[in-house]
Amino acid sequence: MADRVKVVIAEDEAIIRLDLKETLIEEGYDVVGDTARGDHAIELVAEHQPDVVILDIKMPGLDGIETARRIAASHDAAVVILTAFSQRDLIDRAIEAGALAYLVKPFQRSDLVPAVEVARVRHREMRALTDQAVTLADRLEARKLIDRAKGILTDEVGLKEAEAFRFIQKAAMSGRATMADVARRILEDDLRP
Repeated sequence: MADRVKVVIAEDEAIIRLDLKETLIEEGYDVVGDTARGDHAIELVAEHQPDVVILDIKMPGLDGIETARRIAASHDAAVVILTAFSQRDLIDRAIEAGALAYLVKPFQRSDLVPAVEVARVRHREMRALTDQAVTLADRLEARKLIDRAKGILTDEVGLKEAEAFRFIQKAAMSGRATMADVARRILEDDLRP
């Protein structure tokens, strides 16, 4: 039960909203909230932290595109846009706002689950890329700190580059710190051999 995919639905037409909810529940999803308003959808997302949010474009409160933009900016959820309009500019605006899948009404029940799953996979891929970018940026920053610290140890203390690296490495191990933390201490003039 805990591993079921949580979904929030925002659709202003009650019959379509009910059909979405019933279909998703039948397919094993956990519909944790539904509403007819975009602004209320943002509140439901904040409250329930769903995996997927299905948004109609035309809704009172906030339209689906602005709702998608706000959800993508502040919540970790895949967004599926549902609309009766298939104009290219709306599709482009939805994608720009953070939508990862797009369904045109009237949709086939058989199209709903694939759209939700495509959005989930794209969301996971984007999150993995973001995490990787952060990791790479952290590694690059650590490398720069260590190189600067080695430079200080070679210039001020007279160590060879390999000796400076070993000093940083040993200080990190003995102090149970990262090499970047040791490098920061060296740069702050707080640590010397």
